[in-house]
Amino acid sequence: MSTSPNSAARKAQQALGLRLRELRKDAGLSGRALADATGWHFTRVSKLENGVQAASDRDIRAWCAACECDNQVPDLIAQARSIESMYVEFRRRTRAGMKQLMLSPLPLYERTTTFRIYEHNAIPGIFQTAEYIRAMLPFWFDFLDTHNDLEESVAARLERQAALYQAGKTFSVILEEPCLHVRLGNAGVLTGQLDRLLSVMALPNISLGIVPSDVDRDVIGTAGFWIFDNKIVKLETPTASIQVDQPQEIALYERMFDQLRKPAVYGREARRLILSALERLAR
Repeated sequence: MSTSPNSAARKAQQALGLRLRELRKDAGLSGRALADATGWHFTRVSKLENGVQAASDRDIRAWCAACECDNQVPDLIAQARSIESMYVEFRRRTRAGMKQLMLSPLPLYERTTTFRIYEHNAIPGIFQTAEYIRAMLPFWFDFLDTHNDLEESVAARLERQAALYQAGKTFSVILEEPCLHVRLGNAGVLTGQLDRLLSVMALPNISLGIVPSDVDRDVIGTAGFWIFDNKIVKLETPTASIQVDQPQEIALYERMFDQLRKPAVYGREARRLILSALERLAR
């Protein structure tokens, strides 16, 4: 799976444009006729239908009025607003430091019961030790040119882990084996992190699968992603967080998750891979 920084938002905008086109055609209007009815230049209609231009609330109301389908306005506006929020730039969110960015997912964690997590190059935040987080964050303060509130950010990130111990929540996690070997900080940091992984995988609500590097497989994942119930998918680029909430696209991520976990090993075999990584660190 490959996702450019704004491809998910662009696809969602195109999907909204397709809905607008269908409403226009159902009303028996040409593009020029709709432009005349709304007082727009005819190219504006084309841009909205092709997802080139974002639709405002006013655009949607005018479109639906011209097509005599005002009952569609609330749903279309909700869809348009979800597109606006699905691509969040980290620099804009972290001007005062990283703490608030770390705390922002908490409401989503609270209302989610089933977490499906795929990571290909790092231990997911829900399992990270304080030392692992401290080794990871300093680069991002510099990269995003933001206020360094390291200890507050570490505490905020650890606060998310309370979800692991809340009744009714389950976690299905797939890690690529390289996650066990990528060193953030030094060997001691990774050793502590792998010990932590051995502990959390024993929890009854956690299913941890590891995909061995030498296994035969049909697909590789090129981006980590999290599925929250079957309602939201979140993934991150170096500069932004992308949120997907279109049902048809969520279904694709679910299919990808099912494919990625097929070659994973669990239980004793997964522990063996972690212990092997620990032995390698101890040499």
